[in-house]
Amino acid sequence: MSIVVSIPGVDKTNWWIEQLQALLPRWTIRPIHDPGDVEKVTYAVVWKPATGAFLPFPNLKAIVSLGAGIDHVLADAELPRQVPIIRTVGTDLTQRMREYVALHVLRHHRDMPAISANQRERRWAQLVVPPATQRSVGVMGLGNLGGTAARTLASLSFETLGWSRTKREIDGVTTYAGQAEFADFLARCEILVCLLPLTEATTGILDADLFARLPRGASVINAGRGPHLVEDDLLDALESGQLSHATLDVFHVEPLPSEHPFWAHPAITVTPHIASLIDAPTGSRIVAANIERFEMTGHVEDLADAERGY
Repeated sequence: MSIVVSIPGVDKTNWWIEQLQALLPRWTIRPIHDPGDVEKVTYAVVWKPATGAFLPFPNLKAIVSLGAGIDHVLADAELPRQVPIIRTVGTDLTQRMREYVALHVLRHHRDMPAISANQRERRWAQLVVPPATQRSVGVMGLGNLGGTAARTLASLSFETLGWSRTKREIDGVTTYAGQAEFADFLARCEILVCLLPLTEATTGILDADLFARLPRGASVINAGRGPHLVEDDLLDALESGQLSHATLDVFHVEPLPSEHPFWAHPAITVTPHIASLIDAPTGSRIVAANIERFEMTGHVEDLADAERGY
C-alpha cells in the first residue's frame, strides 16, 4: 500500500511525508516524482498538482486535497474524474480562518489602514468610528469556514449578514440565498468577506458590478480564491472611491509577482495566502484519519462533490 505526496517545494513535501509516515506506519509514503511501484499507489495527497500527475497510478482510490478547496485539483485537464476527492478541513483550519477574518474585519472597522498611514507621517489624528453594533459585515459563502467566520463576527456584535447558493440558517446572522437575494445582501455590506468556493459560477464574482452594488466606501476582504477577483475592476473601484480598502490573501498568480501593482497600492493589504494555512503536524492527523476511514468504509464526511466544485 502506497501513498504519494505532491506539494510545491521539496522541503514541504518531505515535511509532510515525515509526518504522515509516523501516523501511517503500515503504508509506504513517497514523493509523487519518485513513487516506486505505481501499481501499489492508492492515495495521492496533493496541493496544486501538475497536469497529468495522477495518470501513472491505475489503482488510485482517492485524491486528498490539502485544503478545503478542490479547485486546484479540478484544474487538471487530465484528472481521472472517477476518482473521489477528499477535502482537508478541521477545527485547526477553521480556527485560523476565524482569526484572520476577525482580525481584518476589525482592521477595516476601526480604520487601521488610515491610522497606520498617520503614524508613518507622524500625524496625531483621532479617528472616530461607530461601534460594531452599527457596522454591517457580509460573508459570501456559508460553508464550514464561512459559517464559522460569520458566527465569530456575530459574537463580536457586528450586524452580520451571510449569502450562499442555498439557504442557510445561522444564529445571529441574517442570511440570504441565490441570485434573487444577492443585490439586497450586497446593498447592506459595509465590509464584504469572500469565502466562496471557486466554481465556474463564482469565478470573477468580485467585479465592477458587485462593487457598484456595495455602499460607497465599503471595503472588501478576499480569502477565498484569487480568480474570484477581477483585478482591474478592484483598482478602478479604489480609484473612484467606491471602495475604500481591500485585504487580499489569494491571487491569480502565487507567489504574487514583485512587479504587481497590489504590493505598493496604499489601499490594498496583501497577505501571502496565510488565512487558513495548514501545517504538516496538524494537517497530517486529519489526512491520516481520512485515509484510514476511507480505506475501511469507502466514505468520509469530507468527500467533495466534483460536479459542484467543492
